[in-house]
Amino acid sequence: MSRLEEFTVAAPGAVIDKVAAAIRANNIDVRVVGEEARRVVLDLIPVGAEVHSGKSKTLSDVGLYQELFESGRYDSVRARYMPMDRQTKAREIRKLIAAPDYMLGSVQAITESGDLVIASASSSQIGPYATGAGKLIIVAGSQKIVRDLDQALRRIAEHVFAYEDAQVLERMKIHTFIGKILIIRREWVDGRITVVLVREPVGV
Repeated sequence: MSRLEEFTVAAPGAVIDKVAAAIRANNIDVRVVGEEARRVVLDLIPVGAEVHSGKSKTLSDVGLYQELFESGRYDSVRARYMPMDRQTKAREIRKLIAAPDYMLGSVQAITESGDLVIASASSSQIGPYATGAGKLIIVAGSQKIVRDLDQALRRIAEHVFAYEDAQVLERMKIHTFIGKILIIRREWVDGRITVVLVREPVGV
C-alpha cells in the first residue's frame, strides 16, 4: 500500500465495526453512517441551538457547514464573534468560543483502540473538544482510522499538515504549524460526545 493509500482509502467494514465498538466502550456514542451523515448530525442538534466549529473540510464535504453556520437556523457562535474587534473584544471572543452548547468538527485520526486524535495550531477548538462544550459531535471519514498513536502522528505530519498549511497560506499568507495535540481516550460525562463515523472517505 502506498503512503497516499495508507491515509486516504476507506477502512474495511470489519475494521470500522471494531473501531466503533472500541469507541463505544470508552463512553462515547458512535453512529456508523453512509450518505445520511448530514441528516444524522442535524437530528442531533435542535433548531436554534448554539453551535460552533473551527474551519472543517469534513463538515463542508457532508453539507453541514453552511447549514449550521450560515443558514440562520442556528445560533452560530462564529457569526457572533467574527465581526468583533480582536483587540478590544479579545476577552469576549475567548469566552464565546470556549464553551458552546454544541461543538462540531472532525479529528485527524482515530486509532483502532478508539483514541480520537486532534491536532491544531491555534488550539481554539481543543478546549471545547476536551471539556468546554456541552455537546461534542465529531464527523470523520473511515480513511482516518489508523493502527495506533504512532501511525496517527504520522498521518498528521505526513498527510494532513500539507493540506492545512496550504489552506492557511492561501487565507492568511502565513504558514501554519502543529501547536497542540489532544487525545480523547474516554469521556467522563454520559452522552456528551457523539462520533458520526462515515464509511466512505470525507475530509482530509
